[in-house]
Amino acid sequence: MKTNYVPLVLVALFTSLSTIFVYRLAGFDRKEVVFQEANGKKTPLAQFAKKGIAGAPIDFTEAASKATPMVVHITTTQGSTRQSNTQRNQRRDVPDLFKEFFGDDFNGWQQGGGNGAPRQAPQSSGSGVIVSADGYIVTNNHVIDNASEIEVVLNDKRSYKAEVVGTAPSTDLAVIKINEKNLPAIPFGNSDDLKVGEWVLAVGNPFNLESTVTAGIISAKARNIDLLRGNSAGEAIEAFIQTDAAVNPGNSGGALINTAGELIGINTAIATQTGSFSGYSFAVPSNIVKKVIRDLMEYGSIQRGYLGLSYLPEFNSKIASEKGIEGISEGVYVQDVTPDGGAKLAGVQAGDVIVGMNGKRIKSGPELLEEVARFRPNDKVKLELYRNGSRRNVEVTLKAKDGSTNLTARKDNETLRGLGVELAELSAQEKGKLRVRGGVKVTRLGQGKLRRTGMQEGFVITSINDEPIKSVEDFTEKLNKSKGSVVISGVYPNEQGEFSYGFMQ
Repeated sequence: MKTNYVPLVLVALFTSLSTIFVYRLAGFDRKEVVFQEANGKKTPLAQFAKKGIAGAPIDFTEAASKATPMVVHITTTQGSTRQSNTQRNQRRDVPDLFKEFFGDDFNGWQQGGGNGAPRQAPQSSGSGVIVSADGYIVTNNHVIDNASEIEVVLNDKRSYKAEVVGTAPSTDLAVIKINEKNLPAIPFGNSDDLKVGEWVLAVGNPFNLESTVTAGIISAKARNIDLLRGNSAGEAIEAFIQTDAAVNPGNSGGALINTAGELIGINTAIATQTGSFSGYSFAVPSNIVKKVIRDLMEYGSIQRGYLGLSYLPEFNSKIASEKGIEGISEGVYVQDVTPDGGAKLAGVQAGDVIVGMNGKRIKSGPELLEEVARFRPNDKVKLELYRNGSRRNVEVTLKAKDGSTNLTARKDNETLRGLGVELAELSAQEKGKLRVRGGVKVTRLGQGKLRRTGMQEGFVITSINDEPIKSVEDFTEKLNKSKGSVVISGVYPNEQGEFSYGFMQ
C-alpha cells in the first residue's frame, strides 16, 4: 500500500514556522533576557534583586552608598615617646594579643633606636561607625586602647579630635565622641534575624584605604574564637558573626551591614597566618553592640547581669552519654551554681541542661552568653531547663558581679573617668585567692592621675587613706570625700606585699 507523506510534511512545516514566529515575537532570540512589566517598561533581570526575587543577581550599590558616609577613619597616638621596660611590656599586651589575627604590624608598633634614642610615638588606625547625629561613634576597644590622642576623619574628609565615652573590653567595643551635629547615623538591623548563607557587606578603611566595601556571606553565628582572653578580666563575651567578607587591618571597628544597609555587626578580627585576610572574619552582633552603646552613653560603664552559674565549654552526645543524660545532645550543661546567685535562687541545679532562654533555642555556651549580655542587673530572664528527661521553665533575676542588683551610678563613672581608670568588682573566688575581704580590680588605665603614679592594670585596690574598700561605689564615694593628698593601697595578684600610690585631689 502506497503511503501519502504530503499531509505529514505540511503539518510539520506549519508547526516549525509557528514555533519560530512565537520565539521571535517573545524575544527569546535576543541575548539579554528581559521581562515585560505591567506598566509596559522592560526591566533587566538584575533589577529584580532589589525586589527580593529568588535566584536574581544581588545588587549591593544601594546598601553600600547608604552605609559608607556613616563609617569613619580613626587614627590614634599611643602614649609618650619614652617608656620604661615595665610600661613597654605592659603596653605590648594588647598588640600581642591581636597579632595572631592581624600580624606583626597590626598596631604600627616601632622598635626604639639604639643607645637609648627616643622612638617615634606608636600609632594605630582603624574604623568606627556613627551611631547618633550628635557625634557618638562605636569602634573596637583595641583600636583606641591606651590612646593619648584620637583623630576621626569623616567620609567627606572633615577631621575631629575625639574623646572616649567608655570602653567594654569584654566585648572589645568602645564609644567615642566628636563635637559635631547633624551627622548621618547608621540604622541598626536585628542580628538575631541573620541566617547562614545571607549576603553581608564589610565597610571600613583597610590598610588606610578609606571607604572600602567588600562582600561575603554569613558563614556561622555565635562563634567563640578565644580572642579576648586576658584582655577583659576573665569576663569575655564571644558570640561572633563569622563571614567570608574580606576584612583586613584597618577594618577593625567598621560596619558589617546587610543588603538593606543596616548595621548587623562591628568587624573585630580575622583568622590569619599572614596578618592579612585568609578567608574568615568575625564581627560583634549588633544586638550586643546596641546594649553596650546604651550602657556606655547612659552610665559610662557596662551594666552587666549574671545568671550566677558555671557551665561546660562544650556539650554534645558524647558528653551527654558520659553524664547519663538521654534524649538530648545540645544545650549548656550546668556544672555549678553560685550560692545566693540568681540561678540558685530560681531553682537551677548542677546537672541541668539549659536549652532555651526567653523562648529562644540555646545550643551552646556562646549563644547563652550572647543572650545574657543584653540584660542588666535586676532584669528577669526565663530559662528552659532539661532535667531527668523532662523540661521545665524558671525565671531568674540577674545580679551584678558583687551579688547585688544595683546599677553603677553615672556620677561614679565620671569620677573614674577623671582618674583615667576602669574598675571591676571582685568575685568571691578572687577575694579568697588574694586573701582580702574586699576591694576592686583595675581593669584598664587610660590617660589620667593613676597612670602617672606608676600603677599598673591588674592592681587590686583594698583601701583609700587606710579606709577599706568594699565595692566600686564605695571607692568613688570615699574618693569624692577625700581632699588634698590621697593614698591608694592594695595588692597585685602575682606579687608579694602591699603597694601604695599617692596623688593630689
